[in-house]
Amino acid sequence: MNVDDLQWQLSNLGGVLPRIVDEILERGGLAALVEAARVREDWFCAAGAVRGLCAMGEFGRAWTVVEPFAATGWQPGVRAGTEVLLRWGRVDQALELAHPQGPRENAVDAWRDYAEALVRAGRVDDAIGVLGPHLRRRRVLGALVEMTGDQECDERVLQLLAPIAAEFRRDPKQYYDDLWDVLPAQARVLERSGRADEAIRLLGADVAARRYGPQNNVEFYAELLARHGRIEKLRDLADTQRYAAVRPYVTALENLGRAGEAEAYLRDLIAAKHPGWHESTLMGLLIRQGRFDEAVKSVEHTFDDLYDENLLQATLTLLADQGLHDKALELTEGRSPEFLAENEASWLRSNRWWLMGESGRAREAIAEIEALPASEVDDRELTIAWLLAQDGRVEEAIALLRPLPGKRAATDLAELLIRQSRFTEAIAVIPDVAAQRKEKQRLWT
Repeated sequence: MNVDDLQWQLSNLGGVLPRIVDEILERGGLAALVEAARVREDWFCAAGAVRGLCAMGEFGRAWTVVEPFAATGWQPGVRAGTEVLLRWGRVDQALELAHPQGPRENAVDAWRDYAEALVRAGRVDDAIGVLGPHLRRRRVLGALVEMTGDQECDERVLQLLAPIAAEFRRDPKQYYDDLWDVLPAQARVLERSGRADEAIRLLGADVAARRYGPQNNVEFYAELLARHGRIEKLRDLADTQRYAAVRPYVTALENLGRAGEAEAYLRDLIAAKHPGWHESTLMGLLIRQGRFDEAVKSVEHTFDDLYDENLLQATLTLLADQGLHDKALELTEGRSPEFLAENEASWLRSNRWWLMGESGRAREAIAEIEALPASEVDDRELTIAWLLAQDGRVEEAIALLRPLPGKRAATDLAELLIRQSRFTEAIAVIPDVAAQRKEKQRLWT
């Protein structure tokens, strides 16, 4: 088993896609996943097979599937193998597998995984000790907070976090990349230990002083305020930190049954032309209240915009999520000539055909596609095949997809075969990892 191939699968979603694995598992194709893990050394198939076997209490069989992956020393395989052994009750074997062996490229991840295994084994103090030397790494800080929840060791965790937080507060620019996450981490532990007031005070001072990193802490602070009913303070934050705090403020009002206040607040922001995606937030609020026509009206002035402010795509998606495909379809019509010149071929047509397929008008969509020159329709055969399947003509769709090259066509074909419970065949039509790597290399050269 080749570690480079395994890592390539994980980094590139290679092999059988996770969503295909999930569908096979949901439809009863566990045996096909087990076989694909053994024969094709497909990581996502192996992970799905392990998940399915463990759900059935078949830990011995799950270990048989994952053991070859874990034996390579590849960290995701080690992590999965450790999980199986712990659930199987083989704690000592699990800890032996999880314990990092010698220097390695992903040492921090390995020690983090080992600490999590120690917590699962009831050795929380040992786990905290293992993480101690690595706490100035952001991924480890987050792991420490996650794994010690409900372990009755918050005071010890806070003692470890306090000097790191103080270090960051003294010189945020120096520790911008690695330590910024310590501030919300400290607040989370304070909050769960019953010291929410202290968490709000500390993090509020950090936000006021703009002590945050690449992913600022304002949204976390806003949600902290919302959880503890500090609505006035949250309103003040939203007034000054609109990009990050308006949405949490609106959500908090809505959860309190004050949707009218939330709507008025958003409309005032929009009327004052304050920067931000407030139209999008207002549309979501109105849709959640079932006010679909008003939701569309609130954003329709953006639909012919040629730049980033256009909310047509977002509106189509939200309406489709509500099952309002016909209403969404209406919005694809009547667009300005300038907008159509920029967008029709690139995405508007494909969205229109998708909506038609979802609303029972697949044959009409196919006719539209076939009336256009083939060169004007991206992924023509794939789109027609999907529409054929939507129209119940699955065998015609399968026949159209079979000769098409590439992973995307193979994946679409696999989905149709899965619907017919042809699981082994579905996996077989997807190129294996070696073939996918060659295809990707050819595309890049």
